[in-house]
Amino acid sequence: MSRITSIITGLAGTLTFAACAIDGAAAQPSAGSTEQKVSAGECPASTPLALAPAADQNLAFALDAQGVQRYQCVQSTTGFTWTFVAPDADLFSLHGHQLVVHHFAGPTWLYKDSSSVLGAKTAGAIVDPNAIPWLLLNVTSHGGAEGRLSDITSIQRLQTTGGNAPMTGCDADHVGAEADVLYTARYFFYRTSNGPHNVRCGG
Repeated sequence: MSRITSIITGLAGTLTFAACAIDGAAAQPSAGSTEQKVSAGECPASTPLALAPAADQNLAFALDAQGVQRYQCVQSTTGFTWTFVAPDADLFSLHGHQLVVHHFAGPTWLYKDSSSVLGAKTAGAIVDPNAIPWLLLNVTSHGGAEGRLSDITSIQRLQTTGGNAPMTGCDADHVGAEADVLYTARYFFYRTSNGPHNVRCGG
């Protein structure tokens, strides 16, 4: 099987963030976590309302991601096309830039303490046509050890750059080939909370 690596240059090295609409004050991290507290100011102001988590969700922490979106060349009834396979990315703390999560097929997020979550897309929005969509995902299952992700209930993928499927290179001679397309994003992790001041990007 041949392999094609598609590298998109010019990805933003530094993401710029603005305030989001919120229900209250800043979210606080759990005791002993490696992430600093996350304020509402970390949310992008352009977060679509359709991507806001439910009102009972409260922002727990956010992580910056760097990695690839993997595609495979397949033949369909209409020709040949690049089809999404899985993400493969590392997630880092916002301020210390410590590697804390690996993100891979499922989609799955595996924290360094061995806790993990599996998510399912509930909504998406194309904010930049040159980048993969922003997403809202609900956590469908938890796995691994008890840890940082054990009580996470929803996730947002926002502020994406790159990651779109290649425009060329998929034809009869390359069926089965894979392409890794670079992307960046910021992932926002939420817990269920009955408090009156939940922080929700886009909410």
